[in-house]
Amino acid sequence: MQFIDQAEVDVQGGDGGDGLVAFRREKYVPTGGPSGGNGGHGGSVVLKAVTNLQTLLDFRYAHRFKADNGERGGPKNMTGATGKELIVEVPCGTMVYDADTDELLGDLVAEGQTLCVAAGGKGGLGNKHFLSNRNRAPEACLPGLPGEERRIRLELKLLAEVGIIGLPNAGKSTLISALSAAKPKVADYPFTTLVPNLGVVRKPTGDGTVFADIPGLIEGAHTGAGLGHDFLRHVERTRVLLHVIDITTLDPIEHYHTIQQELTAYGHGLADRPQLLALNKVDAVPEDELEVVTEELMARSGCDRIFGISAVSRQGLEELLQVIWDLLEETTPQEIVIEPEPFPNLVPPEMAPTQWT
Repeated sequence: MQFIDQAEVDVQGGDGGDGLVAFRREKYVPTGGPSGGNGGHGGSVVLKAVTNLQTLLDFRYAHRFKADNGERGGPKNMTGATGKELIVEVPCGTMVYDADTDELLGDLVAEGQTLCVAAGGKGGLGNKHFLSNRNRAPEACLPGLPGEERRIRLELKLLAEVGIIGLPNAGKSTLISALSAAKPKVADYPFTTLVPNLGVVRKPTGDGTVFADIPGLIEGAHTGAGLGHDFLRHVERTRVLLHVIDITTLDPIEHYHTIQQELTAYGHGLADRPQLLALNKVDAVPEDELEVVTEELMARSGCDRIFGISAVSRQGLEELLQVIWDLLEETTPQEIVIEPEPFPNLVPPEMAPTQWT
């Protein structure tokens, strides 16, 4: 399955139905009178967040979504049928922008949360609304209003508790495959991972925590170099960052500073996010070299603890996971995750209607 995290689509609400000109002609109603009904309102286009989608792949093939139009008003003061709303499912973590103005319309983070992105047009008035003392037989009605039409941009930011970051070939994919059931592509050349990989790691209590393997970052990633600019956004929603460094490289310390500079330059509070440092592939270097690198990295980074691990042999992984569980307990989601702003069209899942009428 392709991983698509950006898409632009056109959405349009249904047009309102026209009002009707009609008169009562029953023999038992001697004075008669206007009886043209109102047109029905057009349906709206509504986005709904679901958990069974992990990508915006569907929007690569469907570029336009239009809700049903309202029906024309009927005789005997009958209002036309309202157009059916169009429910479009998107993955949880989808941010919705107006493509023309770049305005943020909503942030769908919870399952069942909905957002109206194109309202349907109002139905036109029938001639019964134009009855007055001066005009007892009006022959006027109003047409229905057109539905709202706009182009929106969808951006997916993966919802994960822990984000695994580092330079290419640091062993991030091997690590997530060792911790979870995820099976990302693993090879001995840079940029093996081209899309973020999600894996669920089981806690001792039995519940799962989502880890995200972010494709390798390089210097200049915040400006679009390499793959970083496209996928740094997925780190924004993580609560804890796990920085993996390949200790077998010529200069592990420089690799550390490269990633930290990119996090700072990208902004969005990533540099201040709780972060753990792990030296990977420690089973491939002598112990005295590991001690030297660890001491120097602790002095440069200010960290009081650095983990030595091996994703291949699973050395040090249990100790690392225990620290991650403790850190997640200390950092509640409200302190780290950016809460969505109260948008007028955004409906929380507990208030979302089960059927749109």
